[in-house]
Amino acid sequence: MELTGFSQEQLDVREAVAKICSKFPDEYWAGHDESGVYPHELHAALAQDGWIGIALPEDLGGAGLGISEATMMLQTISQSGAGIAGAQSIHANVYATQPVAKFAKEDQRKSMLPRLISGEWKACFGVTEPSTGLETLKLKTLAVRDGDSYNISGQKIWISSAQVASKMILLARTEPLQELKKPSEGLSLFFIDFDRHAPGLELKRIKKMGGRAVDANEVFFDNYRVPADTLIGEEGQGFKIVLHGMNAERCLLAGEALGLGYAALEKASKYARERVVFGRPIGQNQGIQHPLAAAYMNLEAAKLATYHAARVYDSSGKDPYVTPHAVGVACNSAKYLAAEAAFTACERSVLAHGGMGYAQEYHVERYMRECFVPRIAPVSREMIMNYIGEKVLGLPRSY
Repeated sequence: MELTGFSQEQLDVREAVAKICSKFPDEYWAGHDESGVYPHELHAALAQDGWIGIALPEDLGGAGLGISEATMMLQTISQSGAGIAGAQSIHANVYATQPVAKFAKEDQRKSMLPRLISGEWKACFGVTEPSTGLETLKLKTLAVRDGDSYNISGQKIWISSAQVASKMILLARTEPLQELKKPSEGLSLFFIDFDRHAPGLELKRIKKMGGRAVDANEVFFDNYRVPADTLIGEEGQGFKIVLHGMNAERCLLAGEALGLGYAALEKASKYARERVVFGRPIGQNQGIQHPLAAAYMNLEAAKLATYHAARVYDSSGKDPYVTPHAVGVACNSAKYLAAEAAFTACERSVLAHGGMGYAQEYHVERYMRECFVPRIAPVSREMIMNYIGEKVLGLPRSY
């Protein structure tokens, strides 16, 4: 990857995080992909050096850096060979904590965030539901006030790290949908204890195609009781609050996709230099060389879009010329472009390996299985194109 144009802080982050990740070779990640065991060792190593709190305030123990630096961190983790799985092991702890840091009361911030930053706690993010998908405004999980508590009932799906998390940042409905004047109201954000042994909480792990080192789950709530002081911000304003983290997540996932694509190309280029057929390296053949070269250029273009989006996000609220619209367009575009570039790079890397691309020992098949994640989550390619068509091109809404 070409490093020209990055800030010294971003380059320092890259160097420091790469040093940590060098202790976790390909064999570590292949083993965890096979076993499905969470990479506790990587999480602990990153927490020990303060990286979990890279984008959280210094007064809470964070580094006080921006999403630009956090994106570089997650790209570096992914590019080390850890892939999407390695990056996802701390992913939610980076972006889902942003709304908490911004909207929680001071005493909440001090009680909730320092132990996430230190690695003592792990958090998962509970938004997606099986019956609503991308229709976040129609979430059905209910949080009903009962004195100094809320009783939560409903179901969430595709909740990463729930098997190891001790906290959940939860978006739930506090006012029935049919009683709302505005569809954007009625949802509230909570930072709750996530006690898998408590009554009213059940988890079911989802068997999945890739990224198996980090669990994905269905979560069932049945009158799960949480204190009222776990509410973040005002009741009914959760959707507006959580939006603060969604654009950040698009930047971070774009960085993870880039890292995966660059890692795949590094494997393919090495193999193409060393694999000799008919008396010459296969990388000397344009049929191998050109697809890899084109994949690299796609990644470089997506990289520019990704770090532009991260800069725009970091400038929002500081620069009056940076509008929410500009942030949304930049972050969604970056996620789309990086995901597509990563997919192309992974596919061509598998094909460049020929039959060995199908073998686990070369690792590119693992990258191929993981590269679907940024294409699908947290918002599909098609929904991003709908967004750009409507919000940028002024075309009629298509859904």
